[in-house]
Amino acid sequence: MLDLTSDVADLTAAVVDIRSESGDERILADAVERALSDLPHLKVSRDGDAIVARTDLGRPRRVVIAGHIDTVPIVDNVPSHVDGGRLYGCGTSDMKAGVAVQLKLAALVTEPVHDVTYVFYDNEEVDASRNGLRRLALHHPEWLAGDFAILMEPTDGVIEGGCQGTMRVRVVTRGKRAHSARSWMGENAIHGAGAVLDVLRAYTPREPEVEGLRFHEGLNAVAVEGGVAGNVIPDECAVTVNYRFAPDLSVADAEAHLREVFDGFEVMVTDAAAPARPGLDAPSAAAFVAAVGEGRARAKLGWTDVSRFSELGVPAVNYGPGDPLLAHTRDEYAEIARIREAEERMVAWLGGSR
Repeated sequence: MLDLTSDVADLTAAVVDIRSESGDERILADAVERALSDLPHLKVSRDGDAIVARTDLGRPRRVVIAGHIDTVPIVDNVPSHVDGGRLYGCGTSDMKAGVAVQLKLAALVTEPVHDVTYVFYDNEEVDASRNGLRRLALHHPEWLAGDFAILMEPTDGVIEGGCQGTMRVRVVTRGKRAHSARSWMGENAIHGAGAVLDVLRAYTPREPEVEGLRFHEGLNAVAVEGGVAGNVIPDECAVTVNYRFAPDLSVADAEAHLREVFDGFEVMVTDAAAPARPGLDAPSAAAFVAAVGEGRARAKLGWTDVSRFSELGVPAVNYGPGDPLLAHTRDEYAEIARIREAEERMVAWLGGSR
């Protein structure tokens, strides 16, 4: 059972102590559903292990506050424990502290200045095809409708606007197979991959400003595949390149850019996810930055599910009490003061006193 009247740090500990590795979120989803169903001002719906709770007060604007309830695999870091003002445990930072703040908001703010949709979803830490927010967008897009969305990603208490897109391509070099004792009879494809690496070494990443936020792109080799046997000159080599691109580009723009950068090479896209523009000029977003972020925001240097909200036409930001540098680590923790600060700021903003 989750006690929504408890201190937010104690609630975070309770959420952490319910194991919910990706694909095994049912027990936590049941607990969240039971806790929210006891709140008369909310309508609660469920799809698989994703829980959605909504107010319906006829407010002129609706905000969506979303967080995933799954974690990466546990490594002897559950149950949680407190040490020196820090709450340790799997998922404390990414992102059960944020989920606890969501739950407290749902319980405490019964008359919010905006109508609110609280989304608790599954399978964020695994392959995108299993992502619970993706499933909701496909099956129940009306559940995610809103004027503004907040994703409780760990940001160490700083509002982060939009997100970068990501694309992986295989850049292939080809040669001619031969016996290594007579290498001059062939053409070594691995040696040919050196030209691909030369391109990467000479590449200068863009640092564009998008809607007032400075993004920093990256283009890097992340894998090299080649070789047939210890006595064979290889006839094929592939360098996998990851491109993290700013939200002033579309996926199509990013692909066109990479084909230009690797002109003369064989390029095949293997994976891509669209970026999201910051959208901080939306009235609800601007008010959130002013009230909760004290007027400050920075670019999200990575991909998050704000992209899914962007695809639905909902401007979204990342904001959470966890530290992203601690996510997925064995010694993951969240600062208790930061959790309480996030609760205080969001309760005041949603209640209209901030």
